[in-house]
Amino acid sequence: LLADSRAVLTVTSEEIAEELPSGRARMLVLDDTFTKLRLSAAAAIRPERVVHGFQAAYVIYTSGSTGRPKGVVVTQAALANYVGSVPGRLGMDGGRYALVQGQATDLGNTVVFASLTTGGQLHVVGEEAATDPVALGTLLRERRIDFVKMVPSHLAALGASAELLPGRSLVLGGEAAAPGWVDELLAVAEQRGCAVFNHYGPTETTIGVATTRLHGGRVPVGTPVANTSLYVLDDHLTPVPPGVIGELYIAGAQLARGYLGRAALTAERFVACPFEDGRMYRTGDRARWTGDGEVVFAGRVDDQVKIRGFRVEPGEVTAVLAGCPGVDQVVVVARQEGEVRLVGYLVAGDAESVTELPSVVRRFAAERLPEHMVPSAWVVLEALPLTGNGKLDRRALPAPDLAATAGAGRGPSNPREEALCAAFTEVLGVEGVGVDDDFFELGGHSLLAVRLVSRVRALLGVDIQVRTLFDAPTVASLAQQLGEEKSTRPTLRPMRDR
Repeated sequence: LLADSRAVLTVTSEEIAEELPSGRARMLVLDDTFTKLRLSAAAAIRPERVVHGFQAAYVIYTSGSTGRPKGVVVTQAALANYVGSVPGRLGMDGGRYALVQGQATDLGNTVVFASLTTGGQLHVVGEEAATDPVALGTLLRERRIDFVKMVPSHLAALGASAELLPGRSLVLGGEAAAPGWVDELLAVAEQRGCAVFNHYGPTETTIGVATTRLHGGRVPVGTPVANTSLYVLDDHLTPVPPGVIGELYIAGAQLARGYLGRAALTAERFVACPFEDGRMYRTGDRARWTGDGEVVFAGRVDDQVKIRGFRVEPGEVTAVLAGCPGVDQVVVVARQEGEVRLVGYLVAGDAESVTELPSVVRRFAAERLPEHMVPSAWVVLEALPLTGNGKLDRRALPAPDLAATAGAGRGPSNPREEALCAAFTEVLGVEGVGVDDDFFELGGHSLLAVRLVSRVRALLGVDIQVRTLFDAPTVASLAQQLGEEKSTRPTLRPMRDR
């Protein structure tokens, strides 16, 4: 990223400074003692500089797990149009904002720029609080937060209770939300007096280009923001009538300049618009118009999927895993089984490595990919199924049988282990979990870890952090960790019969 963006300065902290590559850019460690002294002694400087609309505001990277990442160049004019139009449509007119997402994507930019341009107050939520429903609820209440934006799957994992809703408006973004879950959320939000909005937009169109207030029944993309046009077109770039599914294209003021240093890719995705001057961005999203002028999402035209708000191309994950020793063939696909999850299908290079191969590949992937791009389930095959013309037969790939790998070890030996086995079973949906089974090898991921922590708190009254589960992913190791934790409530005692 540093080489591609040609950054001249890296602003960081002491905690991660030593892990960053050196020599690419000058490094400024903000919490270094010398830096603190220089900043405290420096006078306020207001450089005289004119900013033009065509200049870059920022470069943000999407996908790119292999090779060169795709840096999206967002301009000052596009960002100005966003902050001039979107906050008001989301009810964000000044107040207290909470940033819950990490800045790996532009999801959090909604509250960052809205707080800056409305004279608001921005509260940055730490990682542990963002994954702990009790801690996050306490923070929202004590700091009287008015506005929050969250990925639906994140909020669903936390529980979507009234305590986790802000005082004025909640914005959902980053992925499609299930209508049934949204109906349940709206019922809670009504009690809280909180409006709920959907906000849609690829990174290439500056954070978001469509909004709508949700009222239940369906979850539309919404209507376009100011100076923006949405087109649903067929394969011949002809508009389709309402109710007919086509591909969604976006035109207008918020289009990014393109991909940094990637002229061919820019020309492929940003094409001439036949309906107005300028370009339009080909989203790759399938959509349809409703009779009342809103757009409804209908899936993807390619293999790209959203995993907990992150754009993931399974082919790029496949390319990384192909380099793992002991793997002869591998393919990663996304399966919709309640939630979208990545499944890795493996063919071993030799018979001796079959048993341990999933664990080996998972560790290999975890060292090279972010957590949301690591498959949550693995299937070892003798050979990948092929169609008659020699291509991969995706329909013949079997669903992962996580239950077959559970319970191979010993069973629980005390009430605490028994309760933890029950919690693992409930959260993972896998029967017969044994004390030596690994939460993540049974399909667990970070958001399911949040649910498990909440369930353990309810069952055992013990406060633990999500980080603890990553350090102790089996029932046995977690039970040992819990022995060192202090209970958050008094131990229940049996009552005497009268």
